[in-house]
Order: sequence, then C-alpha cells, then structure tokens
Amino acid sequence: MNGVTLRTAHDNELEALVAIDDDASQLFVRAGLDIDIEQGHPFVVSEKQRWALAIQRGLALVAVDRCDTPIGFMVLGYVDGSPYLDQLAVLTGCMQQGIGSMLIHYAIAWSDHSPLWLTTYAHLPWNKAFYEKHGFVRLREEECGAQLRAILQEQQATLPDPAQRIAMVRHGT
Repeated sequence: MNGVTLRTAHDNELEALVAIDDDASQLFVRAGLDIDIEQGHPFVVSEKQRWALAIQRGLALVAVDRCDTPIGFMVLGYVDGSPYLDQLAVLTGCMQQGIGSMLIHYAIAWSDHSPLWLTTYAHLPWNKAFYEKHGFVRLREEECGAQLRAILQEQQATLPDPAQRIAMVRHGT
C-alpha cells in the first residue's frame, strides 16, 4: 500500500470505476465464470446508474496511487435502512497489497457500528473468505430485508452461477 490513499471519487471518474471493475472481473473469467455482460444489458445500466449516484452523493471512494490514479474503488449505499457495500474492486495488478482491506476498513468505519451488508460469491476464495476475515457472516436469503433480497434476486437472475450468490453482514460492535 506504499503511497496508496483513499479519497471520494470525482464526478468524471465513473468510467475509471467501470474500467477497474472490468479488469478485476478477469479473475472471475479465469475461475470459469462468464461475467462479461454486454454494456447495454439492464444489469450493467442499473449498476452504472447506482455508481454515478454514489459518486454524486460522495459515497464512492477510490484508492489512488501517488499520481492520483484510481487503482481500486468501493461504492457504498443503503438498503433496508442499513449501510450497504454495493461494490469493491481493485485492479488485478494491484491486488494482494492491502488495498481491498483498506477499502473494507473504511466501509466498516463508515457504517458507524450499524450492520454492514453486501452480496458476493460464496465459492470463490477471494470473495466470501475475504469478507469473513473482516468479520462478515453469511446469511440465508430469508434473513435479509426486502431490498437486499431484491438485489440478490436480480444478481441471481443475471450473473453466472446464481446458486453461489449470497448475502453477508458484519454486525456493528
């Protein structure tokens, strides 16, 4: 993490976030998941709209290198009245340097002792296990609020390997 800092994303950085996410998605492809969804697909359009809104609201943060170039990001929001981690991604060339942990620690602090929710894949070692390391636990879908269930169901209808999409929460302390 030498020289890496966090800051809120600028209004003109939506495409940088998309590029980071596209690069990070190559891990899914290498794991056998065809995560490449066309740019005009409703899921992609909805995701970009959420991220743009988060940027406007100051809820999108980027990890930047010494040149202020985004190399990772996270998008925060609220579901069912609770803090929600919508997305977290790091460029593949910058992974394994603590940047994801830096982002997740910020999200945990931002949640201000409230439960912090997210959705992820259960079967990939860099997903569920990463969040478990940071205090998240898996929940059954019926334990989630209506908005989170709707998000999970949209992901299960769109993303590959839908049975592996899960909800997780980190209870505030």
